[in-house]
Amino acid sequence: MRYDPISKDFFIRNREKLRGMLKPGSVAIIHSNDIYPTNADGTMPFKQNGDLYHLTGVDQEETTLLLLPDAADPKEREILFVRETNEHIAIWEGAKLTKEQARAISGIERIEWTSTIESFLHRLVTQADHIYLSTNEHPRAANVVETRNDRFIKDCQARYPLHRYERLAPLMHRLRMIKDAEEIRMIQKACDITEAGFRRVLGFIKPGVGEWEIEAELLHEFVRRGSRGFAYTPIIGSGGSSCVLHYVENNKPCRDGEILLMDVAAEYAGWNSDLTRTVPVNGRFTQRQRQVYDAVLRVLRGANKLLRPGITPMDYHKEVLGMMEGELVGLGLFSAKEAKAQGPDKPLVKKYFMHGTSHHLGLDVHDVSPPHEAIAEGMVLTIEPGIYIREENLGIRLENDVLIGNERNIDLMANIPLEAEEIEELMNA
Repeated sequence: MRYDPISKDFFIRNREKLRGMLKPGSVAIIHSNDIYPTNADGTMPFKQNGDLYHLTGVDQEETTLLLLPDAADPKEREILFVRETNEHIAIWEGAKLTKEQARAISGIERIEWTSTIESFLHRLVTQADHIYLSTNEHPRAANVVETRNDRFIKDCQARYPLHRYERLAPLMHRLRMIKDAEEIRMIQKACDITEAGFRRVLGFIKPGVGEWEIEAELLHEFVRRGSRGFAYTPIIGSGGSSCVLHYVENNKPCRDGEILLMDVAAEYAGWNSDLTRTVPVNGRFTQRQRQVYDAVLRVLRGANKLLRPGITPMDYHKEVLGMMEGELVGLGLFSAKEAKAQGPDKPLVKKYFMHGTSHHLGLDVHDVSPPHEAIAEGMVLTIEPGIYIREENLGIRLENDVLIGNERNIDLMANIPLEAEEIEELMNA
């Protein structure tokens, strides 16, 4: 098998927690994602709806979960609908999950074919007063494509206009923000695969190598170790491209004396890792590159001490900006007097460090969480400070993934080289 098996007990626990969050007399209905088109008859690779996967473990299109905790018939309190295989599907796509397989993965006893959902829906929805439906409420979401859940919302509201509709997203955000031990195991596996890829390219990078060749080396290592590939579109930017936050073209040769920023990581079984490392193309940092690198590393370590239970994301980032201000003054990018005069919005700091310090990580790379929720034990977050000096074509970002612990944070990427000396040693071995 490509992935280590995931215990069905994990998905059973998740559904039990969600049931406890629903109002009495409720039904919750969650659909899978669609397979989205590209051009002609092409399609994008399938990516499952994170909420549905978190509750069932089923990674297949045309899947629907229906939860009705107060159903008159106990056998109808949770039903999973999956796509039935026919001869055409078996020949062209391969067989879909059988009912027995879906039951073994999810721990849901009642499995029905997706084609029968209409026959269940009216009878079950009319038993409920509240209908919980799923929408993408991530604060950075660009909801320009109608999803299967979006289509169902319109249809459901038209058919049952007098029910009380509820938002499922806030409940799922709260449920998903604290990671189960099973999730930590998968995220750690993704981090370990990312480590193997990074160590591989350290011996490959040299002047003249193409950014795209580095991407290919990483992809090969990730896939051969059981990952489906990149957790997100890889950023492999040399020279001035290291200052472009979402540079994804990866189409330039790496030149002697330049820096190379790699924001690239593996997924595993649907869970993600998120790594950034910045290395010298020729294997040796210049004095200036090393100054900036060490400054970013100090901020990363300082941020890790701040990112502890109880602090809010806003207060945390404010503290990190203050820490970064001192480093930027030390690098000569502006004076202490200018820093003092810049005001609380810190425009001088944000000129060189313009993004957030951390984000949640899990089934989504920028994982869901309630807005402004204080940091708590069991969360997994990135720490990713950076300094981008465009006038010098010099961008340095460093990023590790940490599990928030009771007494200390656990660095899930502790084994991935980070110190400048170790990186130089490995590149020149």
